[in-house]
Amino acid sequence: MKPTKIGDMFNIQNVYLLCFLSTYQTNYVRIIWKSITILISVKISNSKWFYKYICCLLMIPKVLVISDYRSTLSVRPEAEMFIGLSRLGVDITIMTFGESEYIPKFEESGIEVIDFHPQQKMNKREISIIRDELIQGQYDILHLFNNKAIINGIQAAKKLDVKIVLYRGFAGNINWYDPISHLKFLHPRVDKIVCNSKGVEEYLHRQLFFDKSKTVTINKGHSMEWYENVPLLDWKKIGIPDDAFVMVNMANNRRMKGIPYLLEAMKLLPENLPVHLVLIGNNLDSPKNKKIIKGHTVENRIHFLGYQKEPLPFVKSSDVFVLPSIFGESITKSAIEAMSLGVAPILTDIPGNKELAIHDHCAWVVPSKNPKKLAEGISVLFQDTEKRNKLAKNAKEHIKKKINNKVTILKIKELYQELIHG
Repeated sequence: MKPTKIGDMFNIQNVYLLCFLSTYQTNYVRIIWKSITILISVKISNSKWFYKYICCLLMIPKVLVISDYRSTLSVRPEAEMFIGLSRLGVDITIMTFGESEYIPKFEESGIEVIDFHPQQKMNKREISIIRDELIQGQYDILHLFNNKAIINGIQAAKKLDVKIVLYRGFAGNINWYDPISHLKFLHPRVDKIVCNSKGVEEYLHRQLFFDKSKTVTINKGHSMEWYENVPLLDWKKIGIPDDAFVMVNMANNRRMKGIPYLLEAMKLLPENLPVHLVLIGNNLDSPKNKKIIKGHTVENRIHFLGYQKEPLPFVKSSDVFVLPSIFGESITKSAIEAMSLGVAPILTDIPGNKELAIHDHCAWVVPSKNPKKLAEGISVLFQDTEKRNKLAKNAKEHIKKKINNKVTILKIKELYQELIHG
C-alpha cells in the first residue's frame, strides 16, 4: 500500500532508491532531505501530498493499471512485470477484480489494488469511477490491457493530463475503416501502444493514416525461476506407453491456432511411428476436429485432455511442443513456456514467431497451413535425438537471453519516463 504518513516513506525499497540516487543524482537527494526538514518543521499533515511531492522530485512515474489478474498462470508475465516495476520505485496502482489471485503478491510488493474492473464497454458509471481515480490520484500514466479497460479508460482520461499506454498482443482485428478500432488502438488520444512482438507492430503499421511513432515492441518477458520446480508426469496414467514419443499442444480451439492442420499432419505420419499427441485446452475435442481423425489408425494416439489448471507438467514431460498457428499470434506464451522448460518446439513461420523461431537453432520452423511439412518436421525430431536435444537446450537459452522479464521491466520503466519527461 502507499505510505499514509511520512515515516512510511522510509521502507527498504525507498532506501535502496535513495542510495542509488545518492551516487548518481546527489542534487536530488539534497533537495529531498532539505524538503523533509522544512516540511517537518512546519508540521505538514497532508502526507499524500508530501509523497506526490517526493515522487515529482525523483521523477518517479505514477501509473494506474487496469487489467484482469484472476488467473495466476496466464497473467504471470504481466503481473510480475508490475511487481518488478514497483520494486524499482515506480508508483503503481492496479484496478482489477477483487477475486484476482495475484492481489496478495501485488500488495506485498507495495502496489495499491482497487477492487474494480469495467464489465461493459462505454459504460458511464464505470467511466466515471476510472475518471475519479485519475483525478484524485494525479496519475502520470494510464496503462490499459483489454478491450473493456481500453474503451472506458480512454473516455475517462478525456481532457486530463495523463499519458495513455495500451497493450497489444494479437496481430489482427484492427482496421482503419472500422469505427470500433478508432475507439481503441486508433484513437487519437492514445500516446503509445506496447506490442508484444514485431509481427504485431508491423500489422499496426499497415493501417492507413496510422502514426507509426506510437508503437514500440516490448516482449512480455519470462523468468527461468518460474519453471525450476515443475514436476514430471507418468504418461502411463493417461494411457500413453513408456516408449511413446509425446508431443504436446496447449491452446484453446480458435481458428488461428491451426489445430486441423496438426491433426492432418498426424494422419500423414508412418503408422509404425509411436508418436502420441496430447492436446490441452478448451473445446479442442470439437466435432469438427474429431471428424478429421475419426476411423483413422492415428485416432487412438491423439489425447484430448481439455482444460488443465496445471498444464506445465504435461509440457515438461513431452519430447516436443508443437504450435501449428496460421495467423494472428504474438510471441505465444505457451511456446515460451515450453522453451523455458527445455522442450524442443515445432513452430510455424508466421510473423508473430519471429522473436522465438530461429530454424534449426532453437526451433524447427515449418510453413503454416502445410500438414505435409509439419509431418516431416515431426519425423525429423522423432528420428534425430541429438538435433532434438540441441533445439531444446538452445530454446531455453534463447528465452533466457531474449525474452527476459528483467529486460521487459527496464524497458517499460524507460518508456514511462520518456512519456512523462520527454
